Amino acid sequence: MSRITSASIMLTLAASFSVMADNSDITHALSAEPIKEKVSISKNGSRPWITGSEANFTGTVRVEPLFTQPQSPVRTTVGHVNFEPGARSAWHTHPLGQTLVITSGSGWTQEWGGERKTVHAGDIIHCPPGVKHWHGATATTGMSHLAIQEGTPEGKNVEWMEKVSAQQYNNES
Repeated sequence: MSRITSASIMLTLAASFSVMADNSDITHALSAEPIKEKVSISKNGSRPWITGSEANFTGTVRVEPLFTQPQSPVRTTVGHVNFEPGARSAWHTHPLGQTLVITSGSGWTQEWGGERKTVHAGDIIHCPPGVKHWHGATATTGMSHLAIQEGTPEGKNVEWMEKVSAQQYNNES
C-alpha cells in the first residue's frame, strides 16, 4: 500500500473518531457507567391473544400484542394478527405508515381506489402514511402477519374507518 493511501486511511479514521468523540450518545454507550435497563424476554405462549374488535374487523381475528406500550422515545408497536378465512380489517389509515410481514397463509390487501392484491407468507407490505387500505385472509385460506407501526407523539397509530363491504372484499364491481 502506498504511503499516500495509508496516510489517507489514517486521516479518515482519525476524523471519524473525532466526530464520534463529540457524539454524547456514542461516548455514553462506550463509558463504564452501568446500564439501567435490562434485556427482557417475552416467552412464546406467555402473551395473551385478544379477539379483534367487531368495530374494526369482520370475521374471526385474533391479535397477540407483542409490544404495545412503547416507552419514549420509542413509539413503535407490533402485533401478531391471525385472520381466519374470510376475516379482514376495516378500512383504515396510519398517520406514520405501517409495515406488514405475512408470516403464514394467503391474504388480500387493497388500497382505496386500487386493485385487490394477493399476498403470501414471506411477502412484506408497506402502507405509506395516510393511505386508506384494508388487509385480511382470502375467502378460503387463513393468513397471519406481523403489523408494525409507529405512533405519533400523542400515541395515535391508526385511524379506523368503515368496514369493507362483501362486494369490496369479493372484488365485485
